[in-house]
Amino acid sequence: MTTAAPASAPAPAAASQRGTTTVSQRAVRRIAERATAEALPGRAARATAAVRGRRAEVSLGVTLPYPSPLADAVLNIQRHVLDRTRELTGLDVPTARVNVTSLAPPRYSRAPVSPPEETNSPSTPRRWWSGRRTPTALLTTSAALACGALAVDLIQVHTAHHAAAAWRVSAVHWLSGHGPGDPAVVIAGGLTALLGVWMIVLAVTPGLRHRSTVRTAAGRVDAAVDRSAVRSLVRDAVGDVPGITAVRVRVRRGRITVRARLAFGDRAEASAAVTTATRAAVSSCRLRREPRVRITVTPEPVWQPPTAPDAPSVPSAPPVPPGPTTPLAAKEVDQ
Repeated sequence: MTTAAPASAPAPAAASQRGTTTVSQRAVRRIAERATAEALPGRAARATAAVRGRRAEVSLGVTLPYPSPLADAVLNIQRHVLDRTRELTGLDVPTARVNVTSLAPPRYSRAPVSPPEETNSPSTPRRWWSGRRTPTALLTTSAALACGALAVDLIQVHTAHHAAAAWRVSAVHWLSGHGPGDPAVVIAGGLTALLGVWMIVLAVTPGLRHRSTVRTAAGRVDAAVDRSAVRSLVRDAVGDVPGITAVRVRVRRGRITVRARLAFGDRAEASAAVTTATRAAVSSCRLRREPRVRITVTPEPVWQPPTAPDAPSVPSAPPVPPGPTTPLAAKEVDQ
């Protein structure tokens, strides 16, 4: 009986021939959204991701439960998303930007985040810089179309010996007949100069004026909160003060203005309570730059100053009816 020798197993391929694993931007985005849902149960999140080689950048848009400490919630989400994205993708994720889009009542009784032990971070930036995507895309598209049309026309003229395009011939004839003092040339130059100044301003200014940076405990984590969220927190906190009926809040970079209407109660006490509530709400946001607070409490037309309670009257002793004089009483009268 003859038996065939078993075939030898193929030799393992070299490391250079095994291929590479590529993680798409869509996969990173889905992993970041899933990690955000783990940090915020019951809340949906929208994420964007950009992958460049072995490096990924993640941005999140989340809805936080109210009331909750914004800085602690954002820090908790960032840490969890960074750890899970690095673990599941194997990419280097240096940072995750979290944009708080809105606040909503909590759908569960358990607190979503736990406060971190550290509270200060010297690396917190003063402002977030905008990517200026729309102006950059418009300028790049316009320059690419103009340069591409000119390049195609020149290639056709010099290689295929075609006649120059009619638009280029017309432009050359128009420029040859209009000098520097022509009104059309002056207007075009002025518009070009204004466009250049506008692009310089966009390049040297940070933008994103509706966001304020937040103090975080992690060295490589940056957080910012939308000023509309701060306005909502302050308005709700002031609205809980007894006697306050209407509240208007305006949040700027360095100042918060609160205008409240008082229906009843003492005006000085209400003003102090409104100031305390406003400062507590602002402190809970942990803004990097603590804004100044300006409080104005205006009485409603129906408001009346509280009156002091009247002193209780002491009842007078009932009159003693006349009667025969006792010997002791007569003795006292004689003395």
